Parts: sequence; structure tokens; C-alpha cells
Amino acid sequence: LALISAHLMMVWHQKHTQYPGPGRTEKNVVGFPLLPVYMAKAGGFFFIVFGVTTLMAGLVTINPIWAFGPYTPDQVSAGSQPDWYMGWLDGAVRLTPNWEWNIGAYSISWNVLLPTVVLPGIIFTLLGVYPWIEKWATGDNREHNILDRPRNVPTRTAIGVMAIVFYGMLWISGGNDILATTFGLSINAITYTLRVAIFIVPALAFVITKRICLSLQRRDREKLLHGIESGNILRTPEGEFIEIHIPLPAKDRAKILGKVDHAPIAIEAGVDENGVARPLRSVKGAQARFSRWYYGDNVALPSPEELAAAEAHAAHELHDHGSVLEDFKNLEITSEPVLHSPAVGGHESNPHQH
Repeated sequence: LALISAHLMMVWHQKHTQYPGPGRTEKNVVGFPLLPVYMAKAGGFFFIVFGVTTLMAGLVTINPIWAFGPYTPDQVSAGSQPDWYMGWLDGAVRLTPNWEWNIGAYSISWNVLLPTVVLPGIIFTLLGVYPWIEKWATGDNREHNILDRPRNVPTRTAIGVMAIVFYGMLWISGGNDILATTFGLSINAITYTLRVAIFIVPALAFVITKRICLSLQRRDREKLLHGIESGNILRTPEGEFIEIHIPLPAKDRAKILGKVDHAPIAIEAGVDENGVARPLRSVKGAQARFSRWYYGDNVALPSPEELAAAEAHAAHELHDHGSVLEDFKNLEITSEPVLHSPAVGGHESNPHQH
């Protein structure tokens, strides 16, 4: 109860995280009220879980040990696999070569120490310190209650995808024996392939993910400047075919404009204006290089001047083609296709009569 109270106090003080949208800032929360909306939802979820649990207790048999019989450790089925949360560690053990050092009367089994102690230690340490690494590298000390869209932080998103792919490949290697027997492959070939792919595939996933995020940023910029396609192809009296672009809805526009553009940290000169060497210039240089790697490729949002020019252009286009749009809205779709219009001296012809 004390932890729940502390959590509620932190939520009240720090605010909820929320997706970017109209009217949403770092200092407010836009959404439905606690009463009655969220209380009704919480109560509904409670009764759903209560009902499912009650049905499982009365109708479902769980772990019928009387049907399994006594435990006999000598009868083990083939293809035993670790639990899902240990599968990646088992896969790391299977991928590690048989390295071992014999120093005097002691043996150091690197094939066990590296995948089960060193690797998890590195991974969980990086997970814990990553927010501080990014904060140091980017120089961003702001309060964050608005979530970043994955496309707006391409490097962070690419790092996450790379980590997921790395974890997934370790998980796959944990079932290399099942893969070999199921698909009739050599278990050694699978192991050797995964030993190489564990370094190549995550790196490829990083590059591909970052390029996708950057392309989505360019698409958002184009939407702000040119709007979105309406899907209506019109022909003007002059014979020109055009597709009218319509402005973004306010909700989508606010979502895109919620992005905060970060400029990479500038690399300072080795000496100041008086010719005195700057302290910690190597650390500052490393921070600037990391920041440039992290933010250097980001696609900036249009400036206010560019947005104003785009709005003026859209208004001018709407004025030029307004009559065409009105004619298009007044069109009526008939049930029978008309090949010739009587208005131009022809006769209506039903293609089903020919």
C-alpha cells in the first residue's frame, strides 16, 4: 500500500507520460477523467479477470500429478528446452566456442563464464545506464512527459531494434537442436552460421531501422508542406489532370509538430580565445562526436516561414481550383453507365443492350 501511495504521488507530481497531440505539454495531462471513465474501466477489468480465474479454477485441470505418476528422473523426453526467460542464455552457451584456460591446478571455462556471467552483466548494466548515456551524449536535461515517436529518435529506435534482434538470435540458437531435427539440417552448420550472424544481422537491423525512421521523418515534413492526397483526380476545363491535396487534420499536424529538433553539440576548439587549453577537451570532443552520430542525420521540421508559405500556396491552389471542386461535389453517380450524354446531342446507350 505504501508503494501504491508513493506511485500515485509521483504520478501527481511528475504527470503521466502521454503521446504527442493537440494541447499536450510536459506540464499537463490531456485525456479522460478518473471518475467515471477510468474507474469504470478498472472495475470492468477486475470483473473480467475475476470471472476468468473462477472459470479456470472450476473447469480447467492444471498440473494433474496423479495422471503423470511418480517422478522418475531417468525418463527424460528428447528435445527438452529451457524456459523462455532462460532461452537466450542457453543459446549464448551453445554459441560460445569451447574456450578453456588451465592455469596451474585451476581451470577457467570461458565457454560458461562469458555467456552466463559476463554477457548478462554487460546487458543489464547497459539497460540501467542507457538513459544517463543518452543524456550525457545529447546534452538534453529537459523534463520529459511527452513520449517520443520512434521515427523522431531514429538512433534510439535503431539501437532498440538491434538489441531485440540480438536477443532473438540468441533465443533461436537456444533451439538449434530442434531446428536441426525439424528441418533436417546439420546442427554444426546452424551453430557456425549463428556465430557469424550474431554480429552481422543486428548491425544490419540497426542500419535498416535508422533509414526507415529517417524516411518517415521526410514523409512527415512533406505532409506539413504539401498536405496529403485526397485521392480525387480532377480534370480542369483546360484538360489538366490534378489531384487536390488537403491539409493535415489538426490532430495529425499536432502529432508531427510535437517533435523537438535537437542540434548536435558543437565541437569546441582545443584552446579558448586566450590560447589556453580547454580542460577536459577530450571528453567534450567525445560528447560532441557522439551527439553528432546521434542527431546528425535527423530531418528538421519546416521553419515557421516555410509553413506559412506552404499554407499560402495551399490557399492559392484551392482558390484556383475551387470551381472544379464544387463541380466534383455536385456530381451524382448513376447506377447505369452513360456512354453518350444527351446534353451534347448524343443518345444514352446502355452497354448491356449491345
